[in-house]
Amino acid sequence: MKRSRFITVLERVATEAEARAVIDGEKRRFPDARHHCSAYVVSVAGSAPIHRSSDDGEPSGTAGRPMLDTLLGAGITDVVAVVTRYFGGTLLGTGGLVRAYSDSVTQALGQARMVERRVVPRYRAFLPHSDAGKYIAALSGAGFTPEMDYRDHGVELHISTERGAALAAMMAELSAGNVGVEQIKDAIIEVPLPG
Repeated sequence: MKRSRFITVLERVATEAEARAVIDGEKRRFPDARHHCSAYVVSVAGSAPIHRSSDDGEPSGTAGRPMLDTLLGAGITDVVAVVTRYFGGTLLGTGGLVRAYSDSVTQALGQARMVERRVVPRYRAFLPHSDAGKYIAALSGAGFTPEMDYRDHGVELHISTERGAALAAMMAELSAGNVGVEQIKDAIIEVPLPG
């Protein structure tokens, strides 16, 4: 943008401290840059998300807030955006800065892999060692993601899924009714979004 160089980093974060650490890391990575503008949105269980932004020396409201508005407009949480600017000698004006910073985040979002987090039931089953491979292959082939815990007496299988009835039916069929599935708790899974 008129000889200025903008470098954008988007990172997934779980806490405000992690977001600040990413921002500090970018400042260390590019210590000679004039500005390291930032915005983040971090979810908080049972509360509204935390969102913050910084213009880092750019005119007030021309960098951090437009970046934050872009993140909020995309409807995403648990992310930090840092745009590092190397000044190119030409003043962009307030409108130019707003466009440059928001466009930088928009372009980075366009390249990011997005996921949706869902709370789903988590199930458990106990399998004999001798049959574990058969179950794991069949479950994986049916689109389940089994997690195994190998123990002395057998394999403890865990699966987080919204398809509990299908899982129970498949396990009953594979075991001729000898292996039961029990729901133990909820889990959070990530489902890739198209795009």
